[in-house]
Amino acid sequence: MANDNSARIETHEVVLDTNKDSSDTCKGSGSFVSVPFLQKLIAEMVGTYFLIFAGCASIVVNKDNDNVVTLPGIAIVWGLTLSVLIYSLGHISGAHFNPAVTIAFATTRRFPLLQVPAYISAQLLGATLASGTLKLIFSGAHDHFSGTLPSGSNLQAFVLEFITTFYLMFTISGVATDTRAIGELAGIAIGSTLLLNVMIAGPVTGASMNPVRTLGPAFVHNEYRGIWIYLLSPILGAIAGAWVYNTVRYTNKPLREITQSASFLKEAGRGGHQIV
Repeated sequence: MANDNSARIETHEVVLDTNKDSSDTCKGSGSFVSVPFLQKLIAEMVGTYFLIFAGCASIVVNKDNDNVVTLPGIAIVWGLTLSVLIYSLGHISGAHFNPAVTIAFATTRRFPLLQVPAYISAQLLGATLASGTLKLIFSGAHDHFSGTLPSGSNLQAFVLEFITTFYLMFTISGVATDTRAIGELAGIAIGSTLLLNVMIAGPVTGASMNPVRTLGPAFVHNEYRGIWIYLLSPILGAIAGAWVYNTVRYTNKPLREITQSASFLKEAGRGGHQIV
């Protein structure tokens, strides 16, 4: 989850559509059976598949080879994979790859609410297939669990997942929904945020920030300890991150329009804080 001269996301997609008025975000949501919508679902499934496959593969390989990948290596794999997928599929589906992101966008009216179940289903299918693929490849003695489990208390894991997902969604909202942001850097900023979060939360919670990142391996390995943490906390964190950014963003106008018409402080003082 990018400029006027590149392929643009349609009006109801937001993750990389950084150069249009967000007031039009939810217009033209289209039909559930339309070809474009099916293409979006396929893109979400494929994107989620490769995100989970690459990220979890780095964990399995690390466990199977005496920590050769290391925590920084695992974090880099997650961050780079997300960045590449955003640039590859963002103009097709919006590059959510995460039910928490989809739900958060829906709560801020930046994604059609009726399309949320289909998006989540595609993401869950992709994550489950990726986890199944890894289990087939690394079966037998190499069958390492690549899911997420709290290493400390449930409260500690819940709070850390909330904070890291908040940070991720706050960044997504800033670089991908604000017309003043540099859209070309959205993939790099979002991928870097994921990398940092994995470095911080990886040893404690597994750094999920994504319900299907936890559910996929859980289904395949039949491991559900602490599953409620990874379903509830990322969703709450993402919703909070999206709404807090909407609160601090005072206008939808591009920076060039703001600087031409009035100074930042003057416009803010006249009530220019209204958004969407």
